[in-house]
Amino acid sequence: MKRHFKMPAQIINGKKISEEIKQEVKKQAEALYKETGVVPGLAFVLVGDNPASKVYVTMKGKACEELGFYSITLKLPTETTEEELIEKIQNLNSDPKIHGILVQLPLPSHINEQKILQAIDPIKDVDGFHPVNVGKLVIGLDTYLPCTPAGIQELLKRSGINPSGKHVVVVGRSNIVGKPIANILLQKKEWANATVTICHTGTKDISYFTKQADILIVAMGKPELIKGDMIKPGAVVIDVGVNRVDDPTSEKGYKLVGDVHFESAYEVAGAITPVPGGVGPMTIAMLMKNTLQAAMNQVLTKQFSN
Repeated sequence: MKRHFKMPAQIINGKKISEEIKQEVKKQAEALYKETGVVPGLAFVLVGDNPASKVYVTMKGKACEELGFYSITLKLPTETTEEELIEKIQNLNSDPKIHGILVQLPLPSHINEQKILQAIDPIKDVDGFHPVNVGKLVIGLDTYLPCTPAGIQELLKRSGINPSGKHVVVVGRSNIVGKPIANILLQKKEWANATVTICHTGTKDISYFTKQADILIVAMGKPELIKGDMIKPGAVVIDVGVNRVDDPTSEKGYKLVGDVHFESAYEVAGAITPVPGGVGPMTIAMLMKNTLQAAMNQVLTKQFSN
């Protein structure tokens, strides 16, 4: 009797791929400086003292330093008003040294996030959240893609996994990950052109859909929601979740897990991203890429207006 042994799933190494992208961006930024004297500039706006937000902004600032970008961080108190914040953003909109503006979310509850995101000049919206850039993404025009979804597409591309003609199932419908990655992968473009299904909290039987996915992208924010028996054998699994769960055996008292139960999924999947070290590092790499693109766009705009 012939036995079939399953090969272990390919681990998609986001850390390695993100480093490759950052090195490419660094070279392009150096070339831009030689040609024009322009250094890509990124402004971070941090309101309040959310510990996770502070960590993210610090990490993004370090990436700017590594690549030779100019960056500033505006740290504002929790009680900052909406009007004060909009005024700060307008100052950054008119600052020629700043090519990208990133307002770290979440914002304190008294501030309307949409109002703030819409105050950013779309040409400096390196997060890709302004309605103008979201609209361009939906209709397939060139624009800044939101960093995490753009990172997911890049992970697939650099791992030789072409979504064209495949069934992609996205679990989660946030404006930051779920909706944009669905829109990116259904475009009639290279490294896209997929059939896309979106599942969410209103979906009655998520596993019915996840078992059909050739590529499964999970961004629900629920620890280890997707188990191995919910995955089609050989599927590509992209786990966007980063959840802190109690772990008495760890020095810190917690561990980080994804939205996918890694051990059981690894037994079934053809390829899978780990947590940490999968999608996470890609988000910062794509932010750097968007900032470089923003600097180049603004150099061109200036040349045309002169």
